[in-house]
Amino acid sequence: MRVLISVDMEGLTGVTCPEDCEYGATRWESARQLMMGDVNAAVEGFFDAGASEVVVNDAHSSKRNLILSELDPRASAIIGTHKRWGMLQGIADTDVVAFVGYHTGAGHQGILAHTYIGETIRDVHINGVSSSEGRMNGLVAGEFDVPVVLVTGDDLTCFDAATYAPEAKLVAVKYCIDRYTARCLTPSVTAARITDAARDSLALVTAPMALAGPFTYEVFFDAANPVMASTAVPGVEATSETSVAFTLPTMREAIRCFKAVSTMASASTEPEYG
Repeated sequence: MRVLISVDMEGLTGVTCPEDCEYGATRWESARQLMMGDVNAAVEGFFDAGASEVVVNDAHSSKRNLILSELDPRASAIIGTHKRWGMLQGIADTDVVAFVGYHTGAGHQGILAHTYIGETIRDVHINGVSSSEGRMNGLVAGEFDVPVVLVTGDDLTCFDAATYAPEAKLVAVKYCIDRYTARCLTPSVTAARITDAARDSLALVTAPMALAGPFTYEVFFDAANPVMASTAVPGVEATSETSVAFTLPTMREAIRCFKAVSTMASASTEPEYG
C-alpha cells in the first residue's frame, strides 16, 4: 500500500497565528518542528499498518517547510514550489492519501481559515457547495481513484472532512475558539492520536470521493479589484462586482484554473487596502 501525506501548516498541533506559518517569521521555525511531529506520527502509523511506501508532500505556501533531516528515514519528501498538482503532488503514484495539518475554508470559522490565499477570497463554491481546500483536494483525488483515509486539523476541520471523506479517520489536534485562538493539545498527545488513526485507517480503505463533472467554481472576493485581475484567465467571467465563475469538465482542470484565479487575485491586492 502506497501512502501520500499532503501536509499543510495551519492545522498542525499548536499552530494558531499567521507568524507560525509565514516563511522567516518569528514563530515559523518552531512551527516547522510541530510539522515534523505531526508528519512523523502519521508516517509511523502507516508503516505500522503495513504501508510499503510513504511519501510526504509539503503543501504549504512556498512548499519548503519540511525539515528533511528530521523526517522518519523510511519516508521520502516532495519539497519545492513548482508542482503540477500542488498540494497533491504525487497523487498519480499512490493508493491512498492523508491530509495532515489541514484547515477550514475562507468565510468559515476555524483556526487560520482561508482558501489558498490568506485574505481576499471570502468563499468558494463548487457546484453550489461551499468548499474548503480539503474538499477540493478530495475531489481531485477521487478522479485519480485515490481515497482520503486520514485528516488532521482543528475540530471544525474534522467536521468539514466528515462531509467529504466520511470513512476517513479524523484527528482534532486543537479546538477552535476563534480564528487565531485555540485550546491546543500537547504534541505528545496529538502524536499518539495521529499514529493510532493512521494505523487504523489502512484497514478501512473504501471507495474514493466521486463526483461527476462538469465543475462550476464560483469565487467570492472581499473587494472588486480581484475580479478584473482574475477574469484575465480565459473562461473566467464576472458574476457580480465581487465574484467570478468558471466551468470545466474535470476537477483536474478546475483546480488548476482556480490556482490561476487565486494567484491573479492575490497579485491584485495592496498591503493596506486589500
